Amino acid sequence: MMLLPLEKAGVLLAVFLIQTFSVQAQANHKSSPNIVIILADDLGYGDVSSYNENAAFTTPHIDQLAEQGVRFTDAHTSSSVCTPTRYGLLTGRYNWRSELKQGVLSGYSRSLLTKNRLTLADLLRKEDYRTAFIGKWHLGWNWQLEKQNKNIDKLDSRPEVDFSQPISMGPGDHGFIYSYGFSGSLDMPPYVYVENSRPTTIPKDTTVNYDEKGFWRKGLTGSDFSHTDVLPHLTEKSMQYIRKQADNQPFLLYFALPAPHTPILPTTEFIGTSNANLYGDFVLQVDGVVGQITQALEEEGILEETLIIFASDNGASPRADFEELARAGHDPSYIYRGHKADIYEGGHRIPFIAHWPEMIEEGFITDETVSTVDIMATVADIAGTSLPDDAGEDSYSFLPVLLHKNYSKPLREATVFHSISGRFALRKGPWKLILWPGSGGWSFPRTKEDLQGRPDFQLYNLEEDPGEEHNLVDQYPGKVKELKALMEKYVKEGRSTPGDPRPNDGDQQWPQLEWMDK
Repeated sequence: MMLLPLEKAGVLLAVFLIQTFSVQAQANHKSSPNIVIILADDLGYGDVSSYNENAAFTTPHIDQLAEQGVRFTDAHTSSSVCTPTRYGLLTGRYNWRSELKQGVLSGYSRSLLTKNRLTLADLLRKEDYRTAFIGKWHLGWNWQLEKQNKNIDKLDSRPEVDFSQPISMGPGDHGFIYSYGFSGSLDMPPYVYVENSRPTTIPKDTTVNYDEKGFWRKGLTGSDFSHTDVLPHLTEKSMQYIRKQADNQPFLLYFALPAPHTPILPTTEFIGTSNANLYGDFVLQVDGVVGQITQALEEEGILEETLIIFASDNGASPRADFEELARAGHDPSYIYRGHKADIYEGGHRIPFIAHWPEMIEEGFITDETVSTVDIMATVADIAGTSLPDDAGEDSYSFLPVLLHKNYSKPLREATVFHSISGRFALRKGPWKLILWPGSGGWSFPRTKEDLQGRPDFQLYNLEEDPGEEHNLVDQYPGKVKELKALMEKYVKEGRSTPGDPRPNDGDQQWPQLEWMDK
């Protein structure tokens, strides 16, 4: 055998090592994309033009994500209102397993997330991700109260807070290295930014707006807090974070928009652009925000290796003024019944798009049923890790869908939905069983008079009846029994994924479980 000169051998060894590390780096890079979650607030399924051929306006930036990525047509939130959906997204656990059995939190509520509950940010931080939250938190955090207040969860509550002190049990205690945002919805006081657990100002002024569309409740407002400027301000903060982290990949950015939720306050350049109403204009501003975030990623040269997930936290609110929009030929719920707060499809079926150029070569549409609780398991799969048995109890990975892989059966056995009043529905295949005689929310039928004489449950075949117009509960008693039994199993076992049974939080005999005895 002929021996190579030492110098030549050294060069070849160096080349070999460089190539080896390069291949390894590429492999690690592909398995660790940046992750940007953009969660709109009260955006309806029909408000995105790629979902609604009859939309009164076009959402070009969201549509572009869909054209180049994966558009889910059967995606859902775990709840039809804000706080519960955010809980499910960050924990991979159905919201009704928490202590909040109905309704939403206020801007002064204490943390719904418990100390030992693993979150999406906790998970990725362990995988060396930089993690950031920017926007609307609405999961409660612990203000430093000057005295205890029993009414802290009421939306009109105004407890005495020491704003000179840091909060606790906020984003920083649940895996987010950087955080900037406010506590509740944009119509819930206090209107104070909190950055890395510290209020940015000590509020002295009080503001209120009684206009129906621009409505916000009376409350303390920081000197640096302007309702109209909140969305542009948070967007700029998010773009700054992207620019700062471009060289420190990978990172997670959870950008929780406060729009198009009330107060509906589009900035000047968007007023009148939808040819519908102020809500339509605000939707187009949300679309513009998506364009700005996408552009920031592109300018930093990291769009290709970034997974963007765009979704809404529930269906559109009736404050969008459905009647006014109808005159423009627009329905925020598209062909689906109901809206925000309801157990019907309009309450929880949402636009849901995944954009990841490095792994999704061509855009496509899927009718695979997914839920916002599935983001947790999907991200774990992407990061190459697994969820512990006591985390993500209701989360199924939809990574096979993103990678366009073949799979023999639906990813989810069934999917559970929840309304503002705590009413349940379960979906399996085309069948949806609603364990309540009405909407469980704000649309008809909702009052005691409305519900009188109606069957205890509702059963719909969504393939044949997507508008949930024909209750088949009497025609298919066997299907009702099957789905009810499965729902009972999910409640009693504390999970819907395989694993050991887990306890639910709070009183197990909460009122909304009376359907078990019927």
